[in-house]
Amino acid sequence: MSEIDLEIYQEFKKYGRFLREHGLISSHGGNISLKRGNNIYIKRTGAMLGDLKPNDIVKTNLYKEDSKILLASKELPVHRNILLNTGALAVIHAHPPYSIILSFLYDEIIPIDLEGSYIAKKIPVIQLEVATASDESATKVPRVLQDYKVMIIRGHGTFAHGSSLEEAYMWTTVAESVCHLVYLAKKIGIDVEKEGLRNW
Repeated sequence: MSEIDLEIYQEFKKYGRFLREHGLISSHGGNISLKRGNNIYIKRTGAMLGDLKPNDIVKTNLYKEDSKILLASKELPVHRNILLNTGALAVIHAHPPYSIILSFLYDEIIPIDLEGSYIAKKIPVIQLEVATASDESATKVPRVLQDYKVMIIRGHGTFAHGSSLEEAYMWTTVAESVCHLVYLAKKIGIDVEKEGLRNW
């Protein structure tokens, strides 16, 4: 394993563990990718994201298909298109429970807390006919992420991007924190649609 490969592995392992420890993925769910030059590094299909081994990371060409795509996550096309169309260097796809449950209620999530409102004015939610590993997701998700750092596919999960895995992870946690607070507010009877709660 070269020095840069070791660095990438450590980054993947760190944020994969964070995602699992904080309940943002199931044992084998979710995906991480990084752009390095003309290559994309992504989780191997079927790998346990919370406990990655060095051979669980697949290096393949960012611009064209090669034999390595057979090993890569089935979500490779959407990750590739996000990296190519947003200027991002890192992407995290997660399955945060509060983000998913609120996606059934809203077409966009408006933060009701001060921190959430400061960081994210809204989090878009999109409906897809085929949400997982589809041509539709590879087309529509990158289009939304040209204007937002994080979004939610209804019933499926979040996609977040940034200049690093740390930034993509931050946006993933922002989305889940915002959704968790909206959920709790609704549970105790606060009218989260009330305009006053959107403008502190």
